[in-house]
Amino acid sequence: RAASTGPGPGRRLLLSTPIFYANGPPHIGHLYSALLADALHRYRCLRGDGPGRLSTGTDEHGQKIQQAAAAAGTSPPELCERVSGLFRRALTQAAVSFTDFIRTSEPRHRRAVHHFWGALRDGGALYKGHYEGWYCTPEESFLAESQLAERRDAQGQPCKVSLETGHQVHWTKEENYMFRLSAFRGPLRDWLRDNPQAVVPAPFYQCVLRWLEEEDLPDLSVSRERSRLQWGIPVPGDPTQTIYVWVDALVNYLSVLGYPETHGRWWPAARHVVGKDILKFHAVYWPALLMAAGLPPPEQILVHSHWTVRGQKMSKSLDNVVDPAACLERYTVDGFRYFLLRQGVPERDCDYYEEKVVKLVNAELADALGGLLNRSTAPSINPSNTYPFFSPSCFPKASGCREAGGPGRACAEDYELVASVASLPPQVAAYFEGFQIYKALELLALCVRQSNAFFQRHRPWKLDREDPAERRWLDTVLHVTLECLRLYGTLLQPVTPQAAHRLLSRLAVAPGERGLSALTFLPRYHGKPCPFEGRRLGPDTGLLFPRLEAPRKPRADTEQL
Repeated sequence: RAASTGPGPGRRLLLSTPIFYANGPPHIGHLYSALLADALHRYRCLRGDGPGRLSTGTDEHGQKIQQAAAAAGTSPPELCERVSGLFRRALTQAAVSFTDFIRTSEPRHRRAVHHFWGALRDGGALYKGHYEGWYCTPEESFLAESQLAERRDAQGQPCKVSLETGHQVHWTKEENYMFRLSAFRGPLRDWLRDNPQAVVPAPFYQCVLRWLEEEDLPDLSVSRERSRLQWGIPVPGDPTQTIYVWVDALVNYLSVLGYPETHGRWWPAARHVVGKDILKFHAVYWPALLMAAGLPPPEQILVHSHWTVRGQKMSKSLDNVVDPAACLERYTVDGFRYFLLRQGVPERDCDYYEEKVVKLVNAELADALGGLLNRSTAPSINPSNTYPFFSPSCFPKASGCREAGGPGRACAEDYELVASVASLPPQVAAYFEGFQIYKALELLALCVRQSNAFFQRHRPWKLDREDPAERRWLDTVLHVTLECLRLYGTLLQPVTPQAAHRLLSRLAVAPGERGLSALTFLPRYHGKPCPFEGRRLGPDTGLLFPRLEAPRKPRADTEQL
């Protein structure tokens, strides 16, 4: 039975990260991919949309792995075991809620790849032919002349390199199995035109369309000579050939679903989160391979850009590769998750530097959000430690902003705050659905600032609790503030799960009251009961977000020698 791909409750959905290449340790670009997928998965679970899975893992075959193992004086399986462990630990440390961690060296994956190859072969999509061209080992692919540039190598000799990465290429000639990619230009174009949301954001969709309309789409070499590449899955029935690492790797999205037996319960309800550097593999090769194997393309490919470090591309030679484990330790798990998802814009490259993280986390999490929680629940201002009662006479419902001299004590800015916060859940939902998590967080941060202004404007610490009228207004100000915080905590769960849990626990919001499907805001303002009124608040666990220390600047040596 095919998976239900329409919206609504009960619908299954697989969210996936790329499987990360196991030739080196993780960096923040890998973590960003995983956090985007994790936030989408968590958001969907909180909304109760139906069964969901989040897959990730490691891509462990290919020439680069073979060469990296030789350089490290170890075997490919030993290298992969170690590096795969690093990725699993990094993702676990970052609270990525994956349901499956697939390794391409696993027997279940090998079996799926063999079956997929058989489907390609039986459908007439494969043939054996001589192939020659410029091969780039680091990219594991042949490159066209248009993708190359002339350079000089370390010895000063002329050589050709990849335009995109600068890696040197070598002329290679061998007999391989070929995939009839050229036959799928029309079907791929039709698929994209019929599904304008198949690749998002829009600039990447247009990029794929241009590839299909303006560039050559030659048949693809999908195997390598076994004598040159032993570390990979052999072609079924032909021990002289190894399956091309990208064909092998892409099948992971089916392996995690139990292909070839049980994948139909989920596929094609799949959304792949990928970096822009692997867009062609996911938006051209993968859909074509699936069509050739008798399967529909995935529902959506969500594409993001790269992270630079102080304006420079991350590279080992520049010694500026950022270790995610160190960042999670330095900025806290939730702090660094928030930074990457708040600052990361899928359409363009984003820049990392330490001062930027510290400034953002301190301003928006420690001061604005954490400070508001601490001030509004302090014993001096809320000695009963309860969720205060709302007074409709102090804050009467109004169709527009209250005119001066009208009833109640709320002012025009207060009504603007209520309107802004009430509109937040549907706007956040639209931004998550549109793969614009950063915009959801930008809007949420703006509302947090408005809430702080509301609290500061009415100075509840100055109100006299002994005066009945003053007390009603004091409790109303606190009630509105806690309602804002409850909504922010609920919406932040996919992004800062641990801090959101602490915030909601402090407000005595039970686990069953934290979902998004029945999320309400300020029901007493609308004349409806509020289940939290009068409820005793949860235990005070201290600062929601401790302020981060500013990075130490190296001291200039001013002594004259």
